[in-house]
This record gives sequence, structure tokens and C-alpha cells, in this order.
Amino acid sequence: MIIAPGFVGIDISKHHLDIFDGAAGRPERHANTPEAVAPLAQRFAAAGAFVLFEATGAYDRLLGQALAQRGVAHARVNPERARAFARAAGFLAKTDAIDARMLAAMAQALRPPPHSPDTPERARLTALVRRRDQLVATRAQERTRRSEGRDPEIAEDLDRHIAFLDEAIGACDRRIATLVAAEPPLRQAAQLLRSVPGIGPVAAAIVMALLPELGSRSPKTIAALVGLAPFNHDSGRKRGQRQIRGGRKRVRDALYMAALAAARSRSAFAAVYKALRQAGKPPKLALIALARKILTVLNAIVRDQKPFMP
Repeated sequence: MIIAPGFVGIDISKHHLDIFDGAAGRPERHANTPEAVAPLAQRFAAAGAFVLFEATGAYDRLLGQALAQRGVAHARVNPERARAFARAAGFLAKTDAIDARMLAAMAQALRPPPHSPDTPERARLTALVRRRDQLVATRAQERTRRSEGRDPEIAEDLDRHIAFLDEAIGACDRRIATLVAAEPPLRQAAQLLRSVPGIGPVAAAIVMALLPELGSRSPKTIAALVGLAPFNHDSGRKRGQRQIRGGRKRVRDALYMAALAAARSRSAFAAVYKALRQAGKPPKLALIALARKILTVLNAIVRDQKPFMP
């Protein structure tokens, strides 16, 4: 497959960026450092290129920020989707250089929508939300060890660590609340989200940080992004069970807990849950359907900038 000028694929690792630029027609390797990334972003901006790379967490942050600062159109693609494209396009071998060329081909063939760059306050919120999740996960592990522990000395050490984590999580919550209160866009978004039954401060922060597309996509598209859209599994006369899959698990988990809270409230969502149960839906399936309903409402209120009306 010939890659036209204007399409760039980048395979990212901790220390290197492997690049295939359609204008050059050959692979390149550069260091994943600010000194190397800045001139690359300037080069792509001058060429009007579209850059595609896989989402790699912390490793792609430097590149994404440099591209956004220079106004370079770029997109982060799910690695699973990239591998599916590679198989379909016949990229059977796998090296960093081949992956970069495959991503350039994917950019040319699929033209994914450009990524909207994060504002500094949203980037800060995302970092705080992820740090809170890390602390909560560590606390859950320590509580499990505490419940299984028999040695008094180890139990005492675990109690101290759990108390420390409790305080650290509380401090993280306070930093998130302070940030949201200090930034008008975040404050307004939080007020809109929290007008929906079941959405508390933690769920609102997670949605704001990890779902920036909220309000700009259709209900079906936003449900698919989160992993709350049921997919068909049919073949011939067979009609398989619809299942959800993929998506942003942390957002989905937060909405599931919001649905659990809403189902126990006196809101209209509780009536929806009750109707689903009376129709024969199992509790978990009914909660997933309610979480999808809540997501649809959140998407509408952010789009219209109007709070939830019971």
C-alpha cells in the first residue's frame, strides 16, 4: 500500500518514536524526548500532516502535547482496533517500523476524527482522577490482605497503611473538589452532571476527566465509546445474545455504580429499573440498561447545557 504525503504513523515506546511519514516514504526513529519531539511537531505542522498513533498512556503524552501546541491534526487509536486493521490490511509481521507504516496506512484509509486536545485544567483533573483510582485499588488490596492476615504484627502494619491510604484518598478528593470549584468550565460541567440522580462528585469527576467527547457525539456513539452499547451476535438463523464489550471501563464502572444508586432512589430512574425487572430482565442486565440510560441523559444535558429536569 502506497502512503500518500500528509499521513504520518507513529509507533510509541518509552524511549523511542518510530515514524513513517508518507512524504518521506521511509521509516525513521527519534528519541521520545522534548528536544526531539518539538522539531517533529513543527515539521508536521509545516507539512499540514495528519498524525495517527496508538494510545499508550503516559508514553504518548509528550507527543500529544507537542502536536496540540503546534495545531497538528492527530488522533489516538485503540491498540486493539489498530491490530484489527493490521490483520485486515495484511500487515502480518510486527516490528516498530512496520507498526508505524501500518498506522500511516490506517490514517489514510480510515481518516479517523482528530483528537480534541485537553485543556490544562482537564489534564490536571485526569491526573488526579487516575491517582485516586490507584490509591483506591491499593487500599482494596490491603483490606483483602488484612482480612486474611493472622500475624498481629503484620495486621498492625496493614492497619497503619490502610489509615494512610484513607487520608491520601481524602486529600485527593479535596484537591479534585478545589480544582473543579476554581475552574469555571469544570464547575459548570460538574453542576450539570450532578443534577442527574445517581451522579455524585466522584462519578462526575471521572466522566469529566475520561469522557471529553460527552455532549458532542450521538447517543449510540457515546454508548459505544463507554462500552454500554449492546452488539448483535447473529449469523444465519441464529440470533445470539446481545452483549456489551470494549469501551472505557473506568467510565462504565462509574456509571454502573451511579445506576445502582439511582435504582434505589425516588427518581424516575428507579421506575425505569423497576419496569425492566418486571419485564424479566436480570438485576445486572437491568442496571447496565439503566447505566446506558443515564449516559444518554448526561450526553443530552452537556450538549444542551441545561440541567436534568425530572
